[in-house]
Amino acid sequence: MNNHAILQIEGVTKRFGGLVAVNQVSFEIREGEILGLIGPNGAGKTT
Repeated sequence: MNNHAILQIEGVTKRFGGLVAVNQVSFEIREGEILGLIGPNGAGKTT
């Protein structure tokens, strides 16, 4: 299997008004990996 990055995110910040949902998030997903994002309701996971 080829394990090259299929998605790479660097330094992403998302705000909703004065609420910071994520701050300077960086990660990469490689082929064949599974990533889970968990957090409380209303935290901005869908965004």
